[in-house]
Amino acid sequence: MPAKATPLQNIIRRLETVSGRPKPPITTDPFELILWENVAYLANDDERARAFSALRERIGTKPGCISAASGEELLAVTRQGRGFASQCAEKLRRADQIALRLFKGNLKKSLQLPYLQARKAFQEFPGIGEPGAEKILLFSSAQPVFALESNGLRVLRRLGFGGERKIYIATYRAVQAAVINQIVPKCGWLIRAHQLLRQHGQEVCKTNRPRCEACCLNSDCRFYQSQGTSRERPSGSRTGVSTLRSTSAE
Repeated sequence: MPAKATPLQNIIRRLETVSGRPKPPITTDPFELILWENVAYLANDDERARAFSALRERIGTKPGCISAASGEELLAVTRQGRGFASQCAEKLRRADQIALRLFKGNLKKSLQLPYLQARKAFQEFPGIGEPGAEKILLFSSAQPVFALESNGLRVLRRLGFGGERKIYIATYRAVQAAVINQIVPKCGWLIRAHQLLRQHGQEVCKTNRPRCEACCLNSDCRFYQSQGTSRERPSGSRTGVSTLRSTSAE
């Protein structure tokens, strides 16, 4: 008999039922994942993807390619994003120099380091903090870590996992600790969870004006319930987590 699913597993199952299985990450290469984060700033997914594709096609994404490119070539790429082209170009160049100087152009070796050492190694790069380093380890399938970004973190916090702290990284760790015994410790499942939570946070559980009435998780959402009767609940809206508690994990 399959093991009973945890509340988190039911949440992910429900999100996948509503949104469909997410596309795989654009890359699993650790250096490309770093470049993806730095090629644009405050850009939406389409803008970032456009800039990243231009980088791949016009300059290349292997260590050393960016250092060999001219400033104008880099700016032509980073202008594909929303803005801050000069800053993004500089961050790409710094990332390339770090890859060559500290990693000898081979970041994949760092994936084989013990978890904490590997995470610290990737934090050497611009734009990569602890959550970003964990995302690299996960998307590279090197470590089955429950990496979250801000949208997914907000979803879980509003559902009642972990609570909010004064600083972001403390909130991040609190939410991770609250769900550590509820995850499926496999990279494939964790990547899907990351993407589905992120998408839900972007499209429904937004920072401002969240679409709570349309949310498939609202029946068990502490944030939604805290709004009291100020929100009009459409009939048949109880389609949330509680309806899924008897389902089984994958």
